[in-house]
Amino acid sequence: MNRTLLPGRPYPLGATCFDKGTNFAIYSEGATRVDLCFFDAEGKQTDWVTLRERTAYVWHGFLLGIQPGQLYGYRMHGPWEPEKGHRFNPAKLLVDPYAKAISGKVDWKAPIFGHDAASGDDLKIDNQDSAAGVPKCVVVDPKFDWGEDRRPEQPLADSVVYEVHVRGFSIRNPGIPEQLRGTYAGLGHELSIDYFKKLGVTALELLPSHHFIDEGHLVDKGLTDYWGYNTLGFFAPMSRYSSSGDVGGQVREFKEMVKALHAAGIEVILDVVYNHTCEGNQLGPMLSWRGVCNSTYYRLMDNPRYYMDYTGTGNTLNVRHPQVLKMIMDSLRYWVTEMHVDGFRFDLASTLARELHDVSKLSPFFDTIHQDPTLADVKLIAEPWDVGEGGYQVGQFPVLWAEWNGKYRDTVRRFWRGDPSQLSDFANRLTGSSDLYQSDGRKPYASINFVTAHDGFTLCDLVSYNQKHNEANKDDNRDGSDSNDSWNMGAEGPTQDPAINALRERQMRNFLATLMLSQGVPMLAGGDEVARSQSGNNNCYCQDNELTWYDWNLDEPRKRLLDFTTRLIQLRLSHPNLHRRKFLQDREIRKPGKDTAVMDVAWLNADGNHVSDAVWHTDWNRAVGVLLNGQTLEVTDEKGQPVIDNSFLLIVNAAQDGVEFTLPPCISGAGWRQIISTENVDDPFAEKEPDGKVIVGGRSLLLFMDKDPVRKGETL
Repeated sequence: MNRTLLPGRPYPLGATCFDKGTNFAIYSEGATRVDLCFFDAEGKQTDWVTLRERTAYVWHGFLLGIQPGQLYGYRMHGPWEPEKGHRFNPAKLLVDPYAKAISGKVDWKAPIFGHDAASGDDLKIDNQDSAAGVPKCVVVDPKFDWGEDRRPEQPLADSVVYEVHVRGFSIRNPGIPEQLRGTYAGLGHELSIDYFKKLGVTALELLPSHHFIDEGHLVDKGLTDYWGYNTLGFFAPMSRYSSSGDVGGQVREFKEMVKALHAAGIEVILDVVYNHTCEGNQLGPMLSWRGVCNSTYYRLMDNPRYYMDYTGTGNTLNVRHPQVLKMIMDSLRYWVTEMHVDGFRFDLASTLARELHDVSKLSPFFDTIHQDPTLADVKLIAEPWDVGEGGYQVGQFPVLWAEWNGKYRDTVRRFWRGDPSQLSDFANRLTGSSDLYQSDGRKPYASINFVTAHDGFTLCDLVSYNQKHNEANKDDNRDGSDSNDSWNMGAEGPTQDPAINALRERQMRNFLATLMLSQGVPMLAGGDEVARSQSGNNNCYCQDNELTWYDWNLDEPRKRLLDFTTRLIQLRLSHPNLHRRKFLQDREIRKPGKDTAVMDVAWLNADGNHVSDAVWHTDWNRAVGVLLNGQTLEVTDEKGQPVIDNSFLLIVNAAQDGVEFTLPPCISGAGWRQIISTENVDDPFAEKEPDGKVIVGGRSLLLFMDKDPVRKGETL
């Protein structure tokens, strides 16, 4: 087919569709020739053109008549010199690094390796055509009617994040039309949105929705990549989650999902994986970046035949290179401006901040993000570690960033398990982890608190298993962490023992209540509110089946837990004292014009006296009370009036036996009323008016609130 090729423009990169045709642009420093190939609906190459224009390493051209739905890919000519870091091979079809949609799957039986895979010699080139086994890029129609859509812009301090898998959430929900289950449309369905609204969460954090592939070793075992941390396209929504096909429909459907969630006031945060790609190490497939310009996109060793690996996946993106940093920034901006997402959670974010080797707050990655106006008001959440030396950076990210607080997870688990010497650290985590975030000017909402996440045990499994049970992954149970800080209460897995089951129900409530009553931002792992179990598998990255899918057939205990979680979230969101915007100071605050001073927080022993320094560091104490003064928030509302809230008294007891606590005087003078008891599994929100002393049962917590309602704008 004769194509009319015009010079086109070097920017924007990728395929940009106009009424008369499409502009194509791709960056490659080392290529000597670039062929743009076109394919029909069956994936057969129909024709190709050579891009003649090259501007600042960008090869570009405008093709008349190319419209949305057209499939395409690239073949890059250049030196094959792996020992120098160059791996150009025109026999291999390549996915555009800026592709907005990707169609088809990888065929691992096709010759998709740039080297001689049969011998394993990565220095020897393979000249077989890979096109039949490589997904194709799609020219997409950028037009979409967003109507009155606007981002909810929920303050992070007032957020409750729900980590959810697009496919797993709705695929077994009988109330959603079958063709929509497990898709973007299923997640944005009115039934799903109604669930999120009733639960009370303010933001969905979606497990990776960038287009990813199934790893070859999983395919060989009959398994599937479920989590999605194996990216092939940083601009393309995962086609597997589309009910509208994979030739552009996935883009429209993703936008429709976001629009529907926004209309309900729910934000969308993407879990993004910019630290590595799906191409692995020098023995991995050639699908995109490796063949486009290997030495540009990847961090190579001193011997550039090999790849640096801070991620455990075989490669690390070279964020120090301006073009790679630009690609990441272009991707982030695209998802904000074109797809209307509200924020990002960065997988293994420490990798992105590495300079030569060390993680640096002054890295170009941070500098570039901080000056970008498009990203100025979106949520930036780091997973503040990677697998390299010095990669654990909890508390070390710069201002404007929130972090997954891994120390919160570990301490809360150990405290409720009854481990010794946890009380002092538990107090830090409960009150926003000021030891991690206060010194650099950040606020409590820099701490994303979580007890469980997609990686590891679910909440139900955390209280049901002492050991991981990952046999279904077909790796002889070698994968997954052996350090879970879990406790099965006396039986491994499901049991008919009523005492053990009662204790498990109580422990799940202890974890959930701690999470929702802690300062910082709670992240609830999807399904924990209904005791979702993965049968003890703590590494379900390859289990796209009933093991990970949400089961919506709820028995009475699971319904009770859902109700408990819902009411907890409602309580948290309705009281600013439970999600403060400033750190507690643990000091007396003297109010202007008043003779008395009041504590913003007080820590209490069972006898009602303040906890001494000596008691904080004992290995035996597992019970403490914390009083949160609702009259010392030190913030104002939108009208400039001081925000005043109820005061709360939380008493936790991780010991086996009950503890008698003497209640302190109520700050307002109105007296306390008990509003939560995790010991009362059947009716945990039953209210009581205690006398001066209460019994806090073993492994349980009590929450008290002052009796009189407090009105915003009141002063002391």
